[in-house]
Amino acid sequence: MNLRLRQIVKRFDALCVLDGVSLSLDGVRTLVLVGPSGGGKSTLLRILGGLEHPDAGEAELDGQRIVFTEEALLGHRRTVGTVFQAFNLFPHLTALQNITLPLEKVHGRTPAQARETARQLLARFHLEAHAGKRPAELSGGQRQRIAIARAVSSKPRLLLLDEPTSALDPEMTAEVLDTILELREEGLDFILVTHEMGFARRVADQVAFLADGGIVEAGPAAQIFGAPSAPQTRAFLDKVLKY
Repeated sequence: MNLRLRQIVKRFDALCVLDGVSLSLDGVRTLVLVGPSGGGKSTLLRILGGLEHPDAGEAELDGQRIVFTEEALLGHRRTVGTVFQAFNLFPHLTALQNITLPLEKVHGRTPAQARETARQLLARFHLEAHAGKRPAELSGGQRQRIAIARAVSSKPRLLLLDEPTSALDPEMTAEVLDTILELREEGLDFILVTHEMGFARRVADQVAFLADGGIVEAGPAAQIFGAPSAPQTRAFLDKVLKY
């Protein structure tokens, strides 16, 4: 993954969430965004996924500028998989249907092709026994793994994960993190927003620390976690890694 951010600005009414964010990375497999709540991490992720429009600035992914018009974003969204903390599954559909629906309606697969892909993914994530269940009948970890299966079903070039374990208990968190680690080892690039610092240190090639609407510090995971240069980064990590 090659990523270029140039002076990205995003406001919500009077609140400036991102204030001139710039970043340049080449050949990165995994970028992890960390920092305090409200620092702009999720908003930046949504901009990269084409779900929010910046008020100013440019974003470029693998040499292609993200054009923030609805027509262009339709194509961009098809190349990116996104997983949210709240699962975002359709409550009235089964696990299988939650995967087949976007494959048919967005990616143009036939019903037979979509079902085959969905069944393969459910089996791969050890969820085949739950294919006919609706989200309310599943555990949180199962729901999130189905959301991940749906996100990767179209073979995206990039997976965006926004706090995928924040609503889960420790056992379910481990299930989901194991799934993400498997996908990384298989070669899928992703950008992850998380408060799971141990996991972030394990999977990240690069880490960006966001606070107060800007990137305070960015660099290799070993540097950011082992010897951060910015006082704000050190103070944050000292607090979250204390226990």
